[in-house]
Amino acid sequence: MWCRSLAGALALAAALMSATDAVRAADEAKYPNWKGQWDAINPRYGGQMIKFDPTKAWGKAQQAPLTPEYEKVLDDSMADQAAGGIGNYPTALCLPGGMPRMMASTRQEYIITPETTYLILGSEMRRIFTDGRDWPERIEPSYEGYSIGRWIDDGGGVYNALEVETRGPFKGPRAYDASGLPLAFDNLSIFRERFHLDRNDPNLLHDEITVIDHALSRPWSADKTFKRNPDPRPKWDRTACTEHNSQLMIAGEHYFLSADGLLMPAKKNQAPPDLRYFKQSQK
Repeated sequence: MWCRSLAGALALAAALMSATDAVRAADEAKYPNWKGQWDAINPRYGGQMIKFDPTKAWGKAQQAPLTPEYEKVLDDSMADQAAGGIGNYPTALCLPGGMPRMMASTRQEYIITPETTYLILGSEMRRIFTDGRDWPERIEPSYEGYSIGRWIDDGGGVYNALEVETRGPFKGPRAYDASGLPLAFDNLSIFRERFHLDRNDPNLLHDEITVIDHALSRPWSADKTFKRNPDPRPKWDRTACTEHNSQLMIAGEHYFLSADGLLMPAKKNQAPPDLRYFKQSQK
């Protein structure tokens, strides 16, 4: 009798597990196949691959709809860089690029779960919550922002697109590219994105992104595209910016580390940093 009861219980458990697996498989089938490594289609116009609009060269050529105040920030940044500084480009110090610069990462990976979609972007990562949550009362400042998304089904029973809104406050200052093309210093940007596979090519992924920011006179949009690497075991970068970084910021002043490990000026006639805490050698 005991054996028959145990056998029945095991059969019921197996049936429940089979049913659960079937439901899980059906749910997973609703999501698009974004597996693999995605390489940014980002032509190296002007020698730079990292830029907001991949169809245009970086810096002024981006034709960003900046307000006059932030047009001057860009001009000052480029002038400082011409003199040897880093301008409005803190990423040169190996600080995270944050949004939206991180979405120009040359190699990306997307991991989809029902509750969260993870974007691995080089050394940075985004979490897009798709569990139906509302915005929290307080958002902790970060470089990537807080992202809430929803999957879109155009009527075919499967999800065709992921619509995302990302809000701050962000950590800053931030720049779109190495020229120092600025976002507003209040760090209250809003980003709206629509991720979807190309209608004619399932190995082409689009990120249609719009920036709403107080440094802009109007919303600014771009279509970032990524090609899936056909290699089932692609190579992934395992280096960090800090391994070879030679840029230093001391008391708000930019300096350079030479190949022999000595402090160098970054600009002509630049004074050395304050050495009050070092014992001065006697001459």
